[in-house]
Amino acid sequence: MKKGLITFVLGLFLITSSALALDVPQAFRDSYRYEKMGAYQDAINVLLPVHQKYPNFYLVNLRLGWLYYLARKYRNSIDYYEKALNINPNSFEALLGLSLPYMAQKNWPKVEDLMRRLIREDRYNYYGNLRLAIALRLQNKADHAERVMRKMLQRYPTDVLFLVELGQDLWWQGKKKEARRVFRQVLLLSPENVIAKTFLQK
Repeated sequence: MKKGLITFVLGLFLITSSALALDVPQAFRDSYRYEKMGAYQDAINVLLPVHQKYPNFYLVNLRLGWLYYLARKYRNSIDYYEKALNINPNSFEALLGLSLPYMAQKNWPKVEDLMRRLIREDRYNYYGNLRLAIALRLQNKADHAERVMRKMLQRYPTDVLFLVELGQDLWWQGKKKEARRVFRQVLLLSPENVIAKTFLQK
């Protein structure tokens, strides 16, 4: 982890100190501005020259992975997230980012694999466990997903996202009475929760 941080800081220093012809900070500012407008391809285009000049700059690879995901160009997103992960193999954020295009493609076995890899290093990672449970449920492994959510709910007993996922895990195992009880608890915490309301109306 320390080596990855040093690489990132060194890369950032070299880039900011040598960016004479190419204004890297301005490229990032423009990219954020375009993203806010929903102009994802423009946000990508202003960063591509940065990537061309600094192909091993972790941050630009991570950001391009995110922007290509938003633009629904999932193959490109995967490529850039993988490059970021190769640059810093210890990065949890790159692993989580890489799971997004695979989730969009409904490649649940791959999502499961990535999230298990993350959880081996960080047992209680919030989004790692949540995405793992979703991937398991959507592979008809709701019993495994339930165990993941119960583990997390010991730490976050009133977390709405975990409770909603647990309710669905129970429902698809046929434990509908228990699932309804969980969804009623969700509505105490989030009265307008659409998923809980939908299941309680079934």
